[in-house]
Amino acid sequence: MNTTILSSTFLLTLLLAVGLFFFIRASVKDRTEQVRLIAQEPEESLLNRLQQYFDQRAYRVAAIDAATHQVTFQGFVRPSWFLAIFLTLLAACGILCLSLVLSLLYPTLTYAFFALVLLAPVAGVFYWKKAGRSEQVLLTVEAGPTPNTGSQSLLTVTAHRDEVQELKQALKLKPLG
Repeated sequence: MNTTILSSTFLLTLLLAVGLFFFIRASVKDRTEQVRLIAQEPEESLLNRLQQYFDQRAYRVAAIDAATHQVTFQGFVRPSWFLAIFLTLLAACGILCLSLVLSLLYPTLTYAFFALVLLAPVAGVFYWKKAGRSEQVLLTVEAGPTPNTGSQSLLTVTAHRDEVQELKQALKLKPLG
């Protein structure tokens, strides 16, 4: 086969492998965000609903700071079997493609390159060990922007973006602004 074709194919495959590496690494990245939400109910009833919601999601109260009106919930986030298997399959596919190109460039080492596919489960193990972690949700509840009605509460949430999304949907909260 033409050396120019093999070299360019190898370069493109190597670039794809680098992208795959960063994709696997990003699967465990911390995605904590802070949002301000408005609830159409008083602070007391909102606090009770928040407590029930986080109890159902297996979070527990870790700390209460009365001075800043902040409650900290803590819970363990389990890794996803599906994502671990998916990342392993992606890694196997990527290593297999790289092995194919390398075996064309260096035919004497073909079996060694194909043996690299056995490293694919490392991606799933990496995800599994890093994704399972303890997470915190910080909540601050205060009177809303219209204190004369007494029916709105302002909620500041600092948590993982997926947890914030679930909270907004479950309690029907609206973003401030």
